[in-house]
Amino acid sequence: MSVYEYVALDKKGRERKGFVDATGVSTARQQLRDSGIYPVEIYPAREKKQSAFSGAMEISLFQRISPKDISLFTRQLSTLLGAGIPLVSSFSILLAQTKNQPLQKILAQIRADLTEGKSLTASMEIYPNVFPPFYINMVRVGEASGTLDIVLERLADFLESNVRLRSKVTSAMIYPILMAGVGLLIVALMMLLVVPRMVELFEDMGGELPLLTRILIFLSDMATNTWFIGLPLTILAIWWFKRYINTEKGRWWWDGVRLRAPLFGPVVRLVSVARFARTLATLLTSGVPVLSSLDIVKTIVNNVVMAKAIDDSKVAVREGESLATPLQKSGLFPPMMTHMIAIGEKTGQLEGMLKNVADAYDSEVDSRVTMLTAVMEPVMIVGMGIMVSFLVFAILMPMLKMNEVIAGG
Repeated sequence: MSVYEYVALDKKGRERKGFVDATGVSTARQQLRDSGIYPVEIYPAREKKQSAFSGAMEISLFQRISPKDISLFTRQLSTLLGAGIPLVSSFSILLAQTKNQPLQKILAQIRADLTEGKSLTASMEIYPNVFPPFYINMVRVGEASGTLDIVLERLADFLESNVRLRSKVTSAMIYPILMAGVGLLIVALMMLLVVPRMVELFEDMGGELPLLTRILIFLSDMATNTWFIGLPLTILAIWWFKRYINTEKGRWWWDGVRLRAPLFGPVVRLVSVARFARTLATLLTSGVPVLSSLDIVKTIVNNVVMAKAIDDSKVAVREGESLATPLQKSGLFPPMMTHMIAIGEKTGQLEGMLKNVADAYDSEVDSRVTMLTAVMEPVMIVGMGIMVSFLVFAILMPMLKMNEVIAGG
């Protein structure tokens, strides 16, 4: 049994797209006709998948699979399995209601693999950019223990928590970024369109121009006469910077800067710590061994400096040392967290302690982001006010001087 993707027309001439399970193209075509739709194009979904999802999973910017899509899928699959619906039937239900086309293709292929006798873990491992290692490991544990619905429920809780945290940070940054963009746009328009015309009037006026006006004219000349040099250089600098931070040395430097940056550094650290604690708690609760869990967790903190500290902790744990000790020695994890981990290890309640730590730091991230937003708003307003004041005074001062000359004459 294979999966075929089709483009068809219904009886009213409307285009339909979807997937069908069949033993061959002719069988798939007949099944579609029997259901009242007439195929225009039909091809094996696996072939389409190899071109669209092989390796790096090339997905259009407008058709990407977001973390929210995966968390919703996980929650729905957990609910269906918990209600006693078989795994293949659950995927058929989810496939019928999923609107995201790339995710549809993946679900269709996983369903086909399941009907051929593959495990859910083996079916999902083909798509590492959609189902990361910690996801696969938890599914593997759920399948082995016969508690897949419970494991998926925990996984859905974890994913939804990550989505909420990301949404908070993103929404908090939208307003300051929008203000900065509008301010820069206004200044750019003034420098490119208004100031050059004013310069002509000032030159006709004669006499010595005020210092602010001369500075404004100089900046305007720089913007209008050298943009064809400055713009390519800026693009080249951005390209080089992105390429550099993707190297091993550059990534170490950039992740270190992110952790040490004023204002934003503590937030970056807290986000990584909260993600570490919640992921480790979820994995341990689901039955994944400590060493395997640490291997997985170091890949999701999104910071190589912290990942190195976690890797060192794994080595220490393998040698019989407590997890809290190497984390404390790294200096990257807050004292409260290492103390709670130490207590959890002594009392056998490590998973619960890690969950409490994650909840506490999620709340702290929320409050810090709110505080940063509250601080940035007046700072940016003041900055825009200074720029506008500079422009106004630089333009008005020679005009006032010209009025004085005219009045004196």
